[in-house]
Formats: sequence, C-alpha cells, structure tokens
Amino acid sequence: MTLITVQGLGVTYGANAVLRNVGLTVEPGEIVTIVGPNGSGKTSLLKAIIGATRPTAGRVTLKPGLRIGYVPQKLHIDPTLPITVERFLRLTDRVSRADCASALEAAGVPDLLKRQMSMLSGGQFQRVLLARALIKAPDVLLLDEATQGLDQSGSAAFYRQIETVRQETGCAILMISHELHVVMSASDRVICLNGHVCCEGTPAVVASAPEYRALFGTGTGGALALYRHEHDHNHDHDHDHDHSHSHEAAE
Repeated sequence: MTLITVQGLGVTYGANAVLRNVGLTVEPGEIVTIVGPNGSGKTSLLKAIIGATRPTAGRVTLKPGLRIGYVPQKLHIDPTLPITVERFLRLTDRVSRADCASALEAAGVPDLLKRQMSMLSGGQFQRVLLARALIKAPDVLLLDEATQGLDQSGSAAFYRQIETVRQETGCAILMISHELHVVMSASDRVICLNGHVCCEGTPAVVASAPEYRALFGTGTGGALALYRHEHDHNHDHDHDHDHSHSHEAAE
C-alpha cells in the first residue's frame, strides 16, 4: 500500500504561492529525492506532509498508522547545556537504553551513547539526529537536506548509511538534497521541484530532462556525464539501479 500520497497540493504564505498543484507518491522501501533551487518549496512540501504546514489546496494522505521518522536540516542545542547523547535520544519518548544503543548502531555511530552532545562533530551530530528518527522503527524517513554543512566525504558517508538503513529495515526514504551527484547515486526516483513538479522519474530520465537542465545547467559534474549515454527510457528498475552503482564506484 502506498505510504504517502500528495494530490494537487498548494501552499501559500500571504500573497506568495510557494507550491502549486504538486503531486507525488512514496511507495514502501523506495528512496525518493526532491531536488530544486532555493525557494522552490522543498521544505514547505515536507512540512505539509508531516502536518507542520497547512495546505491551501489539495491534500496529503498517509497510510493509516504510518510511522514517520524526521531528520531536520539542523537543530540548535545550547553548547553550555550538559546533555549526553542517550539523554537527548530519550527526551521526547519513553525508550530504553537498549533502544537508544540499537538506533545509534543503525545510524553507524554505536559508541556515542555517553558522549556529550556539545562534543560531537557535525557528522556525528547528524548521525545522532538520524538515530533519533530511527528509534520508533519508522515506515518512512523524511530528511530535509540532512547533510548541509558537512564536507563531501561526510555527506557521501551519511548517504551510504541511509542506503544501509533502507536495506536493513526496509523503510522508505523521502529526502531533499542539493547534492546532485549524491541524488543520482542513491535514488530510485527523483522529483525536480520549482514551485510545481518540473519533471520526475528515474535518475537517468530526470538528468536528461530539459526542465532539469534549465534549472541546473549541464555542468553538474559526473551525474549528467554518467547518464548522458543512450537510454531505453523504459523505467526498468534493475537497469537504472545498475547505473547508480557504477556511478558510485566512479566517484
């Protein structure tokens, strides 16, 4: 059963229409990435899905009982506040130490349980936010540019962890990313957003779409170079997945 269905979604702030007639679905176990320029409505779309923003048109339908894990773009914690990773993970929910340890392991940082939040690197902090989202065993993970501020190797490692999470838990992932090369290596489906859905499909199809090139140009690194050769465009899933892994190896 489809996890998330967005139909004819519109979001307006004052006189500014941020989103117009946006539609998308997220199916079990797939990685869907939303790309688009600044101000294209990406974060507003995620907020509408989790209920933090009220749509002015259309609707969002979630599978009954859907469990959502949310990894924000950033979270500010007062550096003078003495709080361990374990305490942070247990702030909002009644979870056991074992649950916290298991979530940290799934996020790739099993040894941070007793570390002070203020002592974490940027990459470690984002992994802890990921662990926090994983504690409740979500059906779908929503990530809002979760690697902003990390260097390229930190971003790549984070997204590899996301793929591992998908493989091990089967949860779907809907993420916003500004890193086009990562999008092309990690996603089953890409949605290009600029107030409305400009184009969508497998990474190969989107990378060759005129709308995508108009927004991002053709100088977006290896992503476009990889996908520029001939495609049958039949959306064969395994075929595209093979391309994504060849790109990852080329990085």
